[in-house]
Amino acid sequence: MTRAADVTRNATFEAFGGRATLIRDYAHWSVQARPRQATAGAMILLAHGPAQSFADLPEGAHGELARVTRDIETVARRHLGCQKLNYLMLMMVDPHVHFHVLPRYDAARQIAGMTLADPGWPGPPDLGHAPEAADAGLRVAAVLRDLWPAPRG
Repeated sequence: MTRAADVTRNATFEAFGGRATLIRDYAHWSVQARPRQATAGAMILLAHGPAQSFADLPEGAHGELARVTRDIETVARRHLGCQKLNYLMLMMVDPHVHFHVLPRYDAARQIAGMTLADPGWPGPPDLGHAPEAADAGLRVAAVLRDLWPAPRG
């Protein structure tokens, strides 16, 4: 795990809740709980630094992405029980390289004391759908931190 002092944060990190929603830091990436939980366990996979194009990421970021996505998928499939996992790279409002990671479900799921449906299933995810709880991202971040795989050497 990378120390927070070694990470170059960007405005997109702050837009998605900053340290409050942080699940895990890696050398080139951070995983955060998405503040608006469109589906149970929705996350943000965010590159560190100033890159605003996937091609502009440092070489190590592309290689590390395999490890980060393995951790994400381990939690989403093994612990959350999702049927599919969608990675959306939009970068239209928040410009730095990031993915919206949306576990997909054929039925409502419980997480952090909330019941969340996936109204877009089996089609495209409904990013506008979210629970009314203002602290949903914080609550989900706490759950996912506890489920996250231990850092590897």
